[in-house]
Amino acid sequence: MAEIKDPENTILMELKDGTVTIELLADVAPQHAARMKELARSGQYDGVVFHRVIEGFMAQTGDVAHGNADGDSFNMGRAGTGGSSMPDLPAEFSKLPHDRGTLGAARSQNPNSANSQFFINFKDNHFLNGQYTVYGRVISGMEHVDAITRGEPPANPDKMISVKVAADA
Repeated sequence: MAEIKDPENTILMELKDGTVTIELLADVAPQHAARMKELARSGQYDGVVFHRVIEGFMAQTGDVAHGNADGDSFNMGRAGTGGSSMPDLPAEFSKLPHDRGTLGAARSQNPNSANSQFFINFKDNHFLNGQYTVYGRVISGMEHVDAITRGEPPANPDKMISVKVAADA
């Protein structure tokens, strides 16, 4: 397991195969990092499925409105269409490349429409550079990300069992 330098800006994501440790880049994208911590601390990411998982590209999750497999309002047909009850975030573009293991903010056509959804890159996806906010990187457990069930949407989607801020764990 990677050494955690800043527990307040580290996310522990529990998947079916083990823990994924994510370093949030609060200095690069402070609003996106703060939103992820707020949603994690309120338990809103727990049980949310990976609704769009494309081999050789990325795994997308984070629809807290429609993607919670443990919730009463779960609807796989709508997973990926929602966000959180909080306002959308302005883009926080940087020079950081979309390398394997980086977290990108998912959004609609509007660059300022990111909310709760995010994706983890399976490989270097540099064609995304400068178009989506990079706000974190996997520092350990990438093999668990690689094992997420593929599909758009997957027939039996994997979910984030729990998502916590390391400082609270």
